[in-house]
Amino acid sequence: MLNSLQKEIISLKNEKNGIILGHNYQPEKVQEISDFVGDSLELCIKASEIEDKDLIIFCGVDFMAETAAILNPDKKIIIPDYGAECPMAHMLSADEIKDAKKRYPDANVALYVNTLAEAKAEADIIVTSSNAVKVVESLDSDQVLFGPDNNLASYVAKQTDKEIISIPEVGYCYVHKMFNVGDVTFKKEKYPDAEVLIHPEANVEVQDIADFVLSTGGMISHVKDSKNREFIIGTEIDLSTRINREFPDKIAIPLLDDGICKTMKLNSLDKIRKSIITEEFQVKLSDEIAKKSLKAIERMIDVSKNK
Repeated sequence: MLNSLQKEIISLKNEKNGIILGHNYQPEKVQEISDFVGDSLELCIKASEIEDKDLIIFCGVDFMAETAAILNPDKKIIIPDYGAECPMAHMLSADEIKDAKKRYPDANVALYVNTLAEAKAEADIIVTSSNAVKVVESLDSDQVLFGPDNNLASYVAKQTDKEIISIPEVGYCYVHKMFNVGDVTFKKEKYPDAEVLIHPEANVEVQDIADFVLSTGGMISHVKDSKNREFIIGTEIDLSTRINREFPDKIAIPLLDDGICKTMKLNSLDKIRKSIITEEFQVKLSDEIAKKSLKAIERMIDVSKNK
């Protein structure tokens, strides 16, 4: 049941011919008013398909809203809180990528979608946690500069013969870095019948003891199709919120109750309401950065859609 503020937001959005996109890590009340909820790849694809809306309200973090803006140059993209930044995305600069290219001139550059637009502009292709292996395998070079998440790089390196070179040397998601082997062991003792689903941004030793290593979208699909009833979810806490809402016959148990991305939670209902009324904060990029980034993003979408 939607509350009065949620109903007002939906009404305001409709008046502006808008659409609300929400990431899986958004709080439940934000998920409930989102026209579409998904992981980074799903949101990229959805953003690329939007044709009949004038306003896109992006409930996520900065790099996601930037990606929507790159894919929709003729639409107004707003993010409810200007401070909703992804710390990992800020760990890799365009200059660092340029330096790495000089050191490895024959390497392709595959960057995680969790990067800022200026970094994406230096990439050959973009990846997400759900398609990283497939995308890397599509590249011509046997050397691949890959960043900024070191754990995702390690995950990809295990599944390809290509040489994966991490940039920067240390890049990580602070939420997934919280998880350790002891957390998994503790939860398995408490829920012995539960399958352990771990995100590839988690440390390698945690991935190694998981039943499945999956993106958030992959976790949703796995829970939907699995005959199992209980799942220990090794990612940000509000993916469990979504699973428990959408699949009431299943039980999603967060690996850590304090596995919370604080900047994801900045997009409150009050801020979303205000952003629709004022159309702040609008995401704006230079034409040069947007055009260069678009090539890498579209190439990733093409590879992802190609079965």
